Amino acid sequence: MDITEINRICKGTLIDLLDIEFTSYSDTSVEAKMPISSKLYQPVGIVHGGALLAMAETVGSAGSFLQVDPLLYDVLGSVVNGQHLAPAREGTLCDRAELVFKSDFKHIWDVEIKDDAGKLISVSRVTNSIKSKNH
Repeated sequence: MDITEINRICKGTLIDLLDIEFTSYSDTSVEAKMPISSKLYQPVGIVHGGALLAMAETVGSAGSFLQVDPLLYDVLGSVVNGQHLAPAREGTLCDRAELVFKSDFKHIWDVEIKDDAGKLISVSRVTNSIKSKNH
């Protein structure tokens, strides 16, 4: 699967609604970007923490999806923990997920979200359950 296909299958989903676009991936990492707009804001004019968590889970889950045969397995997010470190108001957020742990039934990803200047905005850990479709 290539980047074009990954972005295509996300059309019409929350990922598309948030304008998240995957930019690269390998066996152990996934990267994406999300432009900041007012639709991501909380009332005080900064990006809502829920949007940051949605971005982190999206990239971490995509990493697991790319590790399995999607005809045989489902990837289900089971835990997302995040800490928001700085506000973001404009520009583009860049997200990078790194694989920390992989077994037959669980994947764990560490995720960093940075702004255009490289400032760390949020860190998260995403845990995915890998379930056989034959269960």
